[in-house]
Amino acid sequence: MRIPSLCLLLVLFGCASGENSPAHEAAAEPDAIPFRIDGALEIVRDGATLLTIDIEIADNDSTRERGMMQRNAFPDRTGMLFVFDQAQPQQFWMGNTPLALDLLFVDADLKIVDFAKYAVPFSNEPLTSRVPAQYVLEVPAGWVDSNGIVEGDEIRWHRN
Repeated sequence: MRIPSLCLLLVLFGCASGENSPAHEAAAEPDAIPFRIDGALEIVRDGATLLTIDIEIADNDSTRERGMMQRNAFPDRTGMLFVFDQAQPQQFWMGNTPLALDLLFVDADLKIVDFAKYAVPFSNEPLTSRVPAQYVLEVPAGWVDSNGIVEGDEIRWHRN
């Protein structure tokens, strides 16, 4: 009877201290920035809501500059909304961003006017809107295509 108990203890100890445990993964990324849910955003077409996601809002120089840097994942059904004081051509880059992203450029009237899809992680290539935008929504790469989002769709958003 002692042998099975000893084996069980060894298995439990091995699982608890294994390199693939969640605690180890978190410890390997001490600089990771947690995702903060500040509000919600709807994608709207012809007055009907297509989908709703939770958003983190980047509305000052510090949060806009940091963006999705040092983050390895989006929680399910989330995005980051960048809010600017006025509509103008917006330029982003992926220099310190480890995730591939889709960027939705949104004008002052909350209409989606341009996309930068499948932005390459860690790239210094500028991603610039073709037209003025006051808002930019970052979501995981492929999100625009998988949800059928098109130019002309609109957003509605609010803070919690």
